Amino acid sequence: MLNNLTECEEGDGGPNSQGDATSKESSPFINSSTSDVEKSQQYDGKNMALFEEEMDTSPMVSSLLSSLANYSNLTQGSKEHEEAENNEEARKKTVQAPRMGTIMGVYLPCMQNILGVILFLRMTWLVGVGGVLGTFFIVFMCCSTTMLTAISMSAIATNGVVPAGGSYYMISRSLGPEFGGAVGICFYLGTTFAGAMYILGCIEILLIYIVPAAAIFKMEGLEGAEAEAALLNNMRVYGTIVLSFMALVVFVGVKYVNKLALVFLACVVLSILAVYAGVIKTSFDPPEFPVCVLGNRTLMSKGFDICAKTIERGNATLTTKLWRAFCDSEFLNATCDEYFTNNNISQIQGIPGVTSGILAENLFSTFMEKNSILEKRGIPAILDPEAPVTNTNRYVMADITSFFTLLVGIYFPSVTGIMAGSNRSGDLQDAQKSIPIGTILAITTTSIIYMSSVILFGACVDGVVLRDKFGEGVNGNLVIGTLAWPSPWVIVFGSFFSTCGAGLQSLTGAPRLLQAIARDAIIPFLRVFGHGKANGEPTWALLLTACICEIGILIASLDAVAPILSMFFLMCYMFVNLACALQTLLRTPNWRPRFKFYHWALSLLGMSLCLTLMFLCSWYYAIVAMVIASCIYKYIEFCGAEKEWGDGIRGISLSAARYALMRLEEGPPHTKNWRPQILVLMGLDGEQNVEQPRLLSLTSQLKAGKGLTIVGACVEGTYLNNQPQAQKADQSLRKLMEVEKVKGFSQVVISSNLRDATSHLIQAGGLGGLRHNSVLVSFPKNWKQAEEHHRCRNFIQVVRETTAAHLALLVPKNISAYPSNGERFTEGHIDVWWIVHDGGMLMLLPFLLRQHKVWRKCKMRIFTVAQMDDNSIQMKKDLMTFLYHLRFDAEVEVVEMLDNDIAAYTYEKTLMMEQRSQILKEMHLTKNEREREIQSITDVSRGSIRRKNPSNLHPQRSIAEESVGGSGEEKPEEESVRFSRPRQVQLIQGKNATPTPTSPTSPTAPTPVTMSPGEEMQMTWTDDTEKANNPAVVNPESIKDMFNMKPEWENLNQSNVRRMHHAQKLNEVIVKKSQEAKLVLLNMPGPPKNRTGEENYMEFLEVLTEGLNRVLLVRGGGREVITIYS
Repeated sequence: MLNNLTECEEGDGGPNSQGDATSKESSPFINSSTSDVEKSQQYDGKNMALFEEEMDTSPMVSSLLSSLANYSNLTQGSKEHEEAENNEEARKKTVQAPRMGTIMGVYLPCMQNILGVILFLRMTWLVGVGGVLGTFFIVFMCCSTTMLTAISMSAIATNGVVPAGGSYYMISRSLGPEFGGAVGICFYLGTTFAGAMYILGCIEILLIYIVPAAAIFKMEGLEGAEAEAALLNNMRVYGTIVLSFMALVVFVGVKYVNKLALVFLACVVLSILAVYAGVIKTSFDPPEFPVCVLGNRTLMSKGFDICAKTIERGNATLTTKLWRAFCDSEFLNATCDEYFTNNNISQIQGIPGVTSGILAENLFSTFMEKNSILEKRGIPAILDPEAPVTNTNRYVMADITSFFTLLVGIYFPSVTGIMAGSNRSGDLQDAQKSIPIGTILAITTTSIIYMSSVILFGACVDGVVLRDKFGEGVNGNLVIGTLAWPSPWVIVFGSFFSTCGAGLQSLTGAPRLLQAIARDAIIPFLRVFGHGKANGEPTWALLLTACICEIGILIASLDAVAPILSMFFLMCYMFVNLACALQTLLRTPNWRPRFKFYHWALSLLGMSLCLTLMFLCSWYYAIVAMVIASCIYKYIEFCGAEKEWGDGIRGISLSAARYALMRLEEGPPHTKNWRPQILVLMGLDGEQNVEQPRLLSLTSQLKAGKGLTIVGACVEGTYLNNQPQAQKADQSLRKLMEVEKVKGFSQVVISSNLRDATSHLIQAGGLGGLRHNSVLVSFPKNWKQAEEHHRCRNFIQVVRETTAAHLALLVPKNISAYPSNGERFTEGHIDVWWIVHDGGMLMLLPFLLRQHKVWRKCKMRIFTVAQMDDNSIQMKKDLMTFLYHLRFDAEVEVVEMLDNDIAAYTYEKTLMMEQRSQILKEMHLTKNEREREIQSITDVSRGSIRRKNPSNLHPQRSIAEESVGGSGEEKPEEESVRFSRPRQVQLIQGKNATPTPTSPTSPTAPTPVTMSPGEEMQMTWTDDTEKANNPAVVNPESIKDMFNMKPEWENLNQSNVRRMHHAQKLNEVIVKKSQEAKLVLLNMPGPPKNRTGEENYMEFLEVLTEGLNRVLLVRGGGREVITIYS
């Protein structure tokens, strides 16, 4: 002992100790094939002896930490990368690859994506049309939205490791695969249309500001719609060419795009610095940018060189090109345009400078209709209101109708791009630190740039120049370029390269996002786009992206494409906020973000702003985007792969379910809300496959997806030994439920015997108030065969237990003859035989069945039985009135049953039944069962003796009764045991000795009646009161006088004879009326009160349903299930 301890101590600290740094670190994991000897040697000296048998499932802490340390943060589902990592060279590259910090990895990429085409091409126009106040409000609202979204995104991104996949990964893991897939597709479409927008911006700069002569469709000399169409056609042609070139660059190698990213970002930064430098210069040296105005109308600068009608040269007055543009000749006496004649030409300064006070003029909005002329405020003009506008091609005109919500839609894409940092989380040194800091810092910087530019543009540039979208009044210059220093070309080329870079980034990022969605396998038809080249490049996804991007190119208008991608980005941001709010409010245990500066109220505010902006931008685009997202959501829910990502929606479902269950506990449902909540008891064969699948077809037809359905099965054995069989059985149940489209739960119970397992299912199924109120079990097949006797007994036990639990019982007979869900009945009847009132179950079930397409064409008929003393005509009227109030459409028929004499066939049938019962008992009672039966009888007898109350005993009871014990209020089971105990004991022992007769009488009988031994054995079906009230049962001598009976009939139990007689009579009537019916529903008689009548009970049911194809025996649960009230 001491030596072992010493060795152990040396092993811990000695030089030869293996310690935790052994080379066999991988062996503690699952599926280790290490033998017991190797395992003992492996963990020797590690102080792991107590846990060495659990190492297969619970690895050592050192192994776990080592695997976490070696974790590589790759794109979701990138198999090729994982395979490449196994390559030695690839592994070396991965290890040596420098990780980026906050500035290079998050801040600058976000800056590059946020600052872009809208700033250079549309910001001045937005300020001119919307006014400084209106535009500042738009910018502030959009920037606030992105800032709140960034806060929510930072919380999600710092709540654990986020692989590359960005917002899609975060949303799908927070809100589940349905929301994740829908929002992921929206984000993908937004990124793709952003690429189209950047390409259109690039072409606009190229054709309008750099090389206008390159236009294929010439715009010179064209007016209005023709000029607009020519411009759009040029955009389409060149856009397609540029898109093809960019897609080829991305296909050849993404590394070139990444290397050029910094160059493009430098262009953006230089352009912005040039604008600020120009603004500063205007304060002391405003640039010369004259704008020619006729009256108050702005003139296009292309058609003239001098801003005047005439010029003085020497002593002569000469007309200018501008004169010839508005007059029919160059002479002074020419006929000119009326507006040209009545108004003077003036020249205004396009950029008066910061100190000019022009800001006051630009504070408020100036919205314009399409093809309206750009007018200068504060200049008088003489205009005849009734005169038509002529020479419109000489003026600067509005190309679109502008309004506030349009401005919001056009501007919002300029603040997108905040996800660029989270998309690169795999390349960051410390993603959980860099993403929040870099993203929020980038949004703050860009927000300051945008807000300041709104104010500075309004303070420096005249309103007519700001509203001149394409710079037609300032010699075709880019409006923001007119403000830049040292030259407008800095802005022109800077914006051109920045739009090219942004387009390349979109065409690079969108296919990878689609690839990540495809490899998650949540949208089946997208799986093909998960494949790519050997290095993981998404070739097919790039092809689809280029095709979708071409749709945006064909739209050809930057102002029309911008609201489309605004919708998709806003929807994505809305769900990011929703994800953060849900996680915070639900307080899930895994919600522990390192970023602490978040709150659920901020997330909800961000979500509300996103929703508001969606409808502000374009209400119809918002509806289209929501419809697309909803369709994708329902598609994933309907046929997508099932994923469990521990999402917030599951948390909401659990909270809602718990709340609903607590509410259900408050009381039982009202009769109006009652519907069958079914527990289906399924039988299994030796291979754990379902024996009678049509039970689930009937369940589906009854439920139609509504209410609770529990499909239960039983496995015989112990839980430790038979768990694999139970799992296999559960899989069989789930598979069949999916095939039959039964929405519910499966439950498999393991017990030492099937009877107990079934009892456990009936007792423990459901949860709280959401429990089954009905049990569906198939009628046992071949129950008369000796080897199937146990099924018969189990079935009767189910009948007893459902009766005791006040549950409704549905027993379909000949279940294999029932229709499948694919069949249709084009005609026929569902017949209801209403013998006794069961709470209305017989009425409700046909109504529910007829809701299903299988039974929809069947008509309902209701039969009820009238006795001799009933008024059948009045019964029919009352029943029709009752059905009218219940709102059931059914035919009604009252069947009169006369008291006929008992036929000889009935006696023979009863005799055969009792003989078979006797034989079955003697065959099936094995030695162990005999001992168990004797013990149970002894226990019951002792218990009844202990419970005996002598004061309540009837004074006329015999000594034999008192020796067994019991009061007049004892349970029927105890009475039956008491009456037949001597006979049963002899039967169990296999002896044929004649028992001592007992004298059972009811408490109200005036004198005891002596019974024969045969009658005594079968006195288990009729209680004492019934015998007292019916002399024919108590005194067989009266019957013997009425019939010429055979000697062997004398010992028959007359209760059984009477029941057999009634069963046969009722069966004859049912067969006569309902043999052609598609389904017959029938009241199920009550169960026997002890085991001695089990076989007789089954025989009665068999006789009752003989000759009928489909029978559904129904037993109510003891409560009303239909009501005439609304």
